[in-house]
Amino acid sequence: MVTKVNCPTCEKQVIWNEEAKFRPFCSERCKLIDLGDWAEENHKISQPAQGADALSEEMLDALEDQFLQSNKFFVDSE
Repeated sequence: MVTKVNCPTCEKQVIWNEEAKFRPFCSERCKLIDLGDWAEENHKISQPAQGADALSEEMLDALEDQFLQSNKFFVDSE
């Protein structure tokens, strides 16, 4: 089965595979138009992901603990 998506800029159908050099865009032109829209702040992410703040402190603490346990560079001297 062939997966097709619409180009976000011009809505032309694009076959989603490794040969589609500019996917999800149909061409370099559409890719650059979209990049320009982001640079001019015509596109915006309206709000942060739900639950991102609640998990971030817990996840950071867990990652820090894991890092400190597996880190070979900082070793307590005995």
